[in-house]
Amino acid sequence: MEIAYRIVAGLLGVFYLYAGGKKVVQTKEQLAPMMGWVDTVPMGLVRIIGVLELLGVVGLILPPLTGIAPWLAVVAALGFVVLQVLATALHLSRGEAKVIGLNVVLVVLAGVTAWLATVW
Repeated sequence: MEIAYRIVAGLLGVFYLYAGGKKVVQTKEQLAPMMGWVDTVPMGLVRIIGVLELLGVVGLILPPLTGIAPWLAVVAALGFVVLQVLATALHLSRGEAKVIGLNVVLVVLAGVTAWLATVW
């Protein structure tokens, strides 16, 4: 189970490292083609979401690696579940039901990661 956790958490980590990093460093104009929702959300909130995603990656990877507070991995994974449920709600409120496929996949991956973090 530990290997499965590392694989799934690694996949989530790479995704959120990329997405969170973009939200932290890029302008609204640079983000808009990839993330159309940034035009309806204040840029400060976009930056906060990016920072939370980066902190979530740290929470997924470091505690299991170091053995210090491994429960943080469960918290980080559940945080990603909440984040993607809220993202799905935002897309649905904007009439973008066709683009929630990635959100659903990320909810499932984060849920599996949370479960795997509890079983080993």
